[in-house]
Amino acid sequence: MKVINSLRDISLLQINEKELLVIACDSAGGLGEKKYDQVKVSNKILGKYTVKVPLMEVMSIGAEVISVIDNLAVEYKPTGKEIIAGIKENLKLLSSAELLNGSTEENIKTVQTALGVTVIGKITLEKLKKYTFSNKNNIIVAAGLPLVGENLMKYKSKAVNLKKFLQLKELDYISQFLPVGSKGILYEAKIMAKENNYDFELINNKLDLLKSAGPASVILLSLKEKKFSKLKNEIDLPLNRIGKLI
Repeated sequence: MKVINSLRDISLLQINEKELLVIACDSAGGLGEKKYDQVKVSNKILGKYTVKVPLMEVMSIGAEVISVIDNLAVEYKPTGKEIIAGIKENLKLLSSAELLNGSTEENIKTVQTALGVTVIGKITLEKLKKYTFSNKNNIIVAAGLPLVGENLMKYKSKAVNLKKFLQLKELDYISQFLPVGSKGILYEAKIMAKENNYDFELINNKLDLLKSAGPASVILLSLKEKKFSKLKNEIDLPLNRIGKLI
């Protein structure tokens, strides 16, 4: 098995002449229902949002999800069981609940919630090239608003969830997808431009492009400018043109 490289926040491992394994992960700490959690949120919601990030990262480059692993630094009952229920709720959208495996902490009593999730996918080299290419002069659109912590819970209808991501994936005029996390919109937009050997030309807008988007509350889309009005009619999310590939 040959390590090809990292792409964005993803590890790529070549398993034969035509196929790659795609690995992405995410973690959360201090969010949950335990005494010393800094942000109070239901365990089920925590599981749902934490698994969403690596799922979107793997699927955004066209890979098929083949395994999901949860490492929960909490007891199975009640906390772990509730987190797992949230993870499975998202996996059911992919008909992939049976792919889940993981572990919980049964030896030490915990007073704060922590977990990590790893998603493994598989993709052909040919398909990878297709999903990491954009045409010159495509615009980059931010779908969703950068939200984190309590604001994410308050304005969750303004954030990308897995269901809306899957709806976007069905639109054949979108060339590329790139989830945005803690590094912010501008950082990821420049990554998309670099992947294509283009420069990024910023378009004035009202978004805070440096703000953390938490658990991928924003996804960047690359498309032709003439398709932007069509996109606005097909997805119920805040959409902002942030730049252009030049």
